[in-house]
Amino acid sequence: MQNLLEQYNNIVFFTGAGMSAESGVPTYRGRGGIWNEYKWEDYACQNAFDLNPEIVLNFHELRRIEALKCDPHEGHFLINKVEKLKPNTSIITQNIDGMHQRANSKNIIELHGSLWSLRCQKENIIIEDYSEGKYSKKTCDCGGWLRPDIIWFQDMLKEETISLTNTKIIDSDVFISIGTSGLVWPAAGYPKLAKSSGSYCIEINPEKTELSNLYDQVLRKPASEALNDLFNFKGDLM
Repeated sequence: MQNLLEQYNNIVFFTGAGMSAESGVPTYRGRGGIWNEYKWEDYACQNAFDLNPEIVLNFHELRRIEALKCDPHEGHFLINKVEKLKPNTSIITQNIDGMHQRANSKNIIELHGSLWSLRCQKENIIIEDYSEGKYSKKTCDCGGWLRPDIIWFQDMLKEETISLTNTKIIDSDVFISIGTSGLVWPAAGYPKLAKSSGSYCIEINPEKTELSNLYDQVLRKPASEALNDLFNFKGDLM
């Protein structure tokens, strides 16, 4: 196959838990997943936050601390290099750990929000908090609790996020799914949307998924190795 950079201009990377797991970030589902140890009903829904906001915030501080113990891997930096060479590249991620930002990528849509943002529910304002691990503050100047700006269980995705994501996928020439099972909606429908829009679809995942048969090309490899194969990058990534 020819180098993808010679064939396509509008590239969409769609990344899931497997992308971050390659860096050592704990996953939420599957073997060893966080939800095998904790009940999401106690830590990751609006009702839990309303009942005990401090416990929920402490839980998410632990997630921030665990994420900071890990570093972006080669695959993250390869995506950043593609982004530099092809300005119309977009990254759509289900991850909330900020790994793509730490690899200096810019054009990122975070479907499920970010561990590094908080939202005041009274003032409806977003506060970015990049302090090391623990939140710099847990209450807003108005006196209300600051809620992690994350799509929890039973939450709906933001309409503007859905609209922008759909537009990026429909306009894409190539759609590259990395490390996602394709089980969680609406993200599970994005490969089909890309396919129906005429995009060349590639799956990177060491394991077969329920949507594997949909893809034009499948690579059963870790992200770093597979992306090197696709884009033929050699040497310095910066």
